[in-house]
Amino acid sequence: MKFTATPASAGVYALGEGPVWDAARQRLLWVDIVAGTVHEGLLDAATGQVTATGGQAFDGTVSAVAVSEDGRLIVAGQATLIRVDLDGRRTELARVLPAGVRSRLNDGAVDPAGRFLIGSLAQDDRHGQEVLARLDETGLIHLDTDLVLSNGLAWYGDRLYNVDTVPGTVCERDYDPATGTTGPRREAFTITDGKPDGMCADADGNLWIAIWGRGRVECRTPKGELLATVETGAPHTSSAAFAGPGLDTLVITTSTRHLTEPGPGCGRLFTAKVGVRGLPTPYWNPL
Repeated sequence: MKFTATPASAGVYALGEGPVWDAARQRLLWVDIVAGTVHEGLLDAATGQVTATGGQAFDGTVSAVAVSEDGRLIVAGQATLIRVDLDGRRTELARVLPAGVRSRLNDGAVDPAGRFLIGSLAQDDRHGQEVLARLDETGLIHLDTDLVLSNGLAWYGDRLYNVDTVPGTVCERDYDPATGTTGPRREAFTITDGKPDGMCADADGNLWIAIWGRGRVECRTPKGELLATVETGAPHTSSAAFAGPGLDTLVITTSTRHLTEPGPGCGRLFTAKVGVRGLPTPYWNPL
């Protein structure tokens, strides 16, 4: 099946990423990585349009955001994870990347039990040394230390899926939400036309993967079978998430980066109705 997404935001973002639906407050959150900003807005479920209502700026890059049930945020900065309290106070929770390493944090998400996972990417020519880490009440642990460019994360049942963008692989592993116990990482499938970026799962267990460089989101089974595409017309399509009261609106982020002549939709949010519903977004358990 083929769908066409509609531009949904007035704002243009240099590197829009990480859309998150906050059901308790009926709001959408997303980030602009290179601007170092977290944005929030209201989604009109009837029209698919997103109206920006606020935002926060941070020093350096901001690659991911998640929210607790009471509205506190966890924000992935350049190398650290930051809690933002309801009064705006900011507290560094953990340093994920050591000082002096030319990497930055990248895509992150909350697991079904409320733990926060975050990956990294290199900002030099190092290859295969990036991490996927998890923060919970016991502290920070590394699930992977050999990724090339850690990206999208999604859970369905007892499986965790994660993207390693440069080799184009979508990996899977056993994942027990109750205990956090994980199995070994294994390759589920590879995407060769464009680079897989951000990702989410729907209620049927299929994966919706943004394809950087190809201006689309692909829906694939956990074995890699292509079921549907959503065209944005913005070459650098970066991530996707299901949002809205019925979790039936696919929200897609895009970027203007490295485009000599960005088209009119590049860098905007897009939305599409794709005939399926997403999974409820887990809330982060604050530390």
